[in-house]
Amino acid sequence: MAFIETIKEKAKQSIKTILLPESEDIRVLEAASKVLKEGFANIILIGDEEEVRSRAKENNLDITKAQIINPKTSSKYEEYANAFYELRKAKGMTLEKAKETMIEPIYFGMMMVKQGEVDGLVSGACHSTANTLRPALQILKTAPGTKLVSAFFTMVVPNCEYGEEGVFIFGDCGLVENPTAEELSEIAISSSKSFKQLVGKESKVAMLSYSTCGSAHSELTEKVVEATKLLKEKEPTLACDGELQLDAAIVPEVAKSKAPESTVAGHANTLIFPDLNAGNIGYKLVQRLAKAEAYGPLCQGIAKPVNDLSRGCKPDDIVGVIAITCVQAQDME
Repeated sequence: MAFIETIKEKAKQSIKTILLPESEDIRVLEAASKVLKEGFANIILIGDEEEVRSRAKENNLDITKAQIINPKTSSKYEEYANAFYELRKAKGMTLEKAKETMIEPIYFGMMMVKQGEVDGLVSGACHSTANTLRPALQILKTAPGTKLVSAFFTMVVPNCEYGEEGVFIFGDCGLVENPTAEELSEIAISSSKSFKQLVGKESKVAMLSYSTCGSAHSELTEKVVEATKLLKEKEPTLACDGELQLDAAIVPEVAKSKAPESTVAGHANTLIFPDLNAGNIGYKLVQRLAKAEAYGPLCQGIAKPVNDLSRGCKPDDIVGVIAITCVQAQDME
């Protein structure tokens, strides 16, 4: 069974309610229609009900089973505005500004997640990552025991003998621009947990660089070396190694010559990039040239499931991220 179909089947085991705040985007409505037809999640949309249902009908999309909430007319509006004010007043928030902010679909949606009205939120089809994650961090905060919020992609590469039958996690490809060695080690820990959560197999982490096991020395390689050292100290039972070039990380034959002592080299399924430049370029290369499915940027380290989308996403990408968000919500129980 394909990776995303497995995720959908997991989602069906305990149906969750996912909120989509971008009802103005037809791709979101198409994704909502598909999710409701497949029956692996309940969907709530934010917007004017008459306008949203009319738009769906014009495009032959069935969203009759979706609930649609308008912040301006919601009975929860005042409650949420007051709660947001209390959360942010130490940062200079006024009640007037809180009421103004709570009309915005993403902020209203985050408050629904905070209050337990929904199990997770998916946004980003027509908003930047910052516009999705800023309200998440302001309202939901970080998960207990988590030092850093980061982002990852689940990559599913067709006809691929590497990774976990072509499935990889790439981190961080969407959020932390230039992580320190300490931050890189935290990204690796979170990514390894995300791999186990979603794929159901043990993570094998490669800390990527342009160098393998000291073949080059620079400030850039030393950061990855230090991050690997910190990672092994924090998670002594985790299968991890670095610094490794990409070919040494995933190709057994190359690993034998470049890193013969490593038990991870040649078998890595969780790839940690040294910065956002490398991560973003890497996932897009694999997505476009290998025709891989790319689900993300998915978030790790937030107190409740919130996931971002690429603004170039297709409806099926949104469907996949909704399914993943459901499984994350199940795991958080």
